[in-house]
Amino acid sequence: MGAAPDRQEVRRQARRSRARRDRATASAATLIVVAALVLAVVLAPGWPSVRQSFLSWDDLRRAFPDILTGFWLDVRMFLATEPIVLVLGLTIALVRVTRAPVLFPVRAAAIAFTDVFRGVPTILVIFGVGFGVPALGFSWLTNDEVILGCTALTLSYSAYVAEVFRAGIVSVHPSQRAGARALGLTAGQTTRFVVLPQAIRRVVPPLLNDFISLQKDVALVSILGPVEAYRQAQIYGSEYFNYTPLLGAAALYLCVTIPLTRITDRLQDRQLARRSTGGAA
Repeated sequence: MGAAPDRQEVRRQARRSRARRDRATASAATLIVVAALVLAVVLAPGWPSVRQSFLSWDDLRRAFPDILTGFWLDVRMFLATEPIVLVLGLTIALVRVTRAPVLFPVRAAAIAFTDVFRGVPTILVIFGVGFGVPALGFSWLTNDEVILGCTALTLSYSAYVAEVFRAGIVSVHPSQRAGARALGLTAGQTTRFVVLPQAIRRVVPPLLNDFISLQKDVALVSILGPVEAYRQAQIYGSEYFNYTPLLGAAALYLCVTIPLTRITDRLQDRQLARRSTGGAA
């Protein structure tokens, strides 16, 4: 009876030892690759010029407060756009999956919306909304560049998010609906309490991927005039012929996108683990 625990302990020690060796090997390989890349860059003939133009600490220190102010505008645009995109995308997805004949015109409009705004590059949507809407001349339409830019981003990303939601809804097995209806739930209750919770749980990782892209694409609103992080760095680079502030702006974006990416990876790993063990997706 005492031999079994001993063998289990030996196996655990062997697994821990193998894990330590794997981590050490991975760390060593990473250090070698990084060192080789650094040496290749530093020994390049144009390295002094690149260092002066892109890695000037003094220029970054002078420009960073203005870049940080512009980045706060990026964050506000993202936070204002994201909930609207979620609501509008889910609404479009629900319209697209309905099969009621009386809603065919609405379903056709939702399909056309998705096809158009997924097919047109986001920067063209921003250009069209930002310059086209004010050109209409209606007094009740806003001319605020930030609002117009957020509107364009909402239109573009709602089309992508709608397809993500629709894929999640369609992926729920028909037996789930049949079981809910057999228990006496109405069609609306089945969608609300049975289908949507499962669908949303499945599409959280791809939704986070879309919002990572949205966080980056708010910089495109700068073509309408708002001085956000990228635009501020570009102004400084054009004025002083030094592009280090662009790297500073990139670092601010990475401070947001990398944590979101790691959260997305963790959620995907958890879903894979649940599915492999037969748990709920």
